[in-house]
Amino acid sequence: MIRVERVPEPDDFGEKARRPGLAWLEQNADAPRPKDLWGPFKSALADGFGMRCGYSAMFEPVGTVDHFVSVHEDKQLAYDWSNYRYAAAWINSSKQNAAGILDPFEVQDDWFEILLPSLQLVVTDAVPAADREKAEYTLTRLHLAHDERVVRQRREWYRMYQDGELSLEGLRKKAPLIARAIETASARVELTRA
Repeated sequence: MIRVERVPEPDDFGEKARRPGLAWLEQNADAPRPKDLWGPFKSALADGFGMRCGYSAMFEPVGTVDHFVSVHEDKQLAYDWSNYRYAAAWINSSKQNAAGILDPFEVQDDWFEILLPSLQLVVTDAVPAADREKAEYTLTRLHLAHDERVVRQRREWYRMYQDGELSLEGLRKKAPLIARAIETASARVELTRA
């Protein structure tokens, strides 16, 4: 995970999603799932996240709108723009609810790092003690540490960089934690040569 800035609410979100959505909720209080009025705004959310999953911090071309506080936890937040995160569908499904999960809007850039060559994601010492348990739980709950689904993606981004198909700057845009791991490894090599 990396720090993600809050995404500004689209100008027409209130008119096209929030107001009609809250009205729908009033009329359909017993419905198991709220009507999807947020879908048309997925591209704005994705753009705000740099087209990267808020949890894996990697390029995600077909992500979903994650209700950080799930609709099962609080239906009233179903149409609240500030409750949306952009996420890979399988990670969103793994999350289920917000309990114990770090919010991408609260994470700081140096809280997680990728280890080379294993491409595992680990919690760093920069995570404040008060957030450490949440950080560890997030890695486990969302399968971010070393699950094959996410490591396979990391492996491909890393391969593309190693084979010259992607520059370090391009990698920074698509998979910034991997780019940072490469920079850190390069800096360590330079120190040992000095």
